[in-house]
Amino acid sequence: MLPFRTEIRNNPIRQTIKVYIKDTSCDNECKELLRSIQGIDFIEIQESVSRNRVEENLTVFIKNNVDVNRIKELIENRLDSHFAYD
Repeated sequence: MLPFRTEIRNNPIRQTIKVYIKDTSCDNECKELLRSIQGIDFIEIQESVSRNRVEENLTVFIKNNVDVNRIKELIENRLDSHFAYD
């Protein structure tokens, strides 16, 4: 199983990206790692409500007028690099 999974969510106010990290003990570390990506407004650690997911997820809020697909790609690249060294 991959160490993380991402998905774009369409929120009525703005788009978000959910990041599901297999090992939830890494959530704070990954939050800090992603915080420096330009185009991200803020990141919250939230409890997951779906049954087939990890207990927590990172919800990444995107700044207005930023390409959500580009931010998703940057997040995935940063996390791929991070988990490649674990």
